[in-house]
Amino acid sequence: MKRTKDVNLSGMRKQWRPFAIAPVTAAITAGLLTGCSDPQEDAVIYHTVNDCKDDNPGYSEQCEAAYQNALKEAERTAPKYKNLQECTTEFGTNSCMKSSENNWFMPAMAGFMFARLLDSNRGYYSQPMFSSYYPGSRYYGRWTTADGYDYGSYRYKKSKIKVGPEQMKPKPTVSRTISRGGFGSSAAAKSSWGSSSSRSWGG
Repeated sequence: MKRTKDVNLSGMRKQWRPFAIAPVTAAITAGLLTGCSDPQEDAVIYHTVNDCKDDNPGYSEQCEAAYQNALKEAERTAPKYKNLQECTTEFGTNSCMKSSENNWFMPAMAGFMFARLLDSNRGYYSQPMFSSYYPGSRYYGRWTTADGYDYGSYRYKKSKIKVGPEQMKPKPTVSRTISRGGFGSSAAAKSSWGSSSSRSWGG
């Protein structure tokens, strides 16, 4: 991917930054769940692919594949901005990069969600996670997906969560840019900046 001089180059590498805080469980608000009867999957949000490998001995290949898939999904589904300033206003300094597909700017992936699935031929589920470093953002210091779900604090080395079918649905492909300050309001409307087309996760 093309990058600007303002991009934090460590943001998309396999090892972003070290964390020494002990793991804790992140709570998901009831509003995120689609219903008590929906089956829930155990998942974990990791900052780095190495965190995933260390936490899942014997599943290094799945962690690596999940990470690579999340990178591709980040390029496809992340909110896009016309210029770097609009992106950094939403996500903070040194947290944005230029899209490899065009001249738009997008937030760099801050981590990824990983779940080992017992009923899937693929064996895992993953999706990119983002976080804002701008204090004025509603997602400041929070884990959030491309469609605006809040999964708790970004500070912890890993966050154990539960996800249901609604959160695991394919995210829309982002086909246009959004205006400055538009991520919060658009995320509340669940990817209103994207088109209706999407491809299956893990593809």
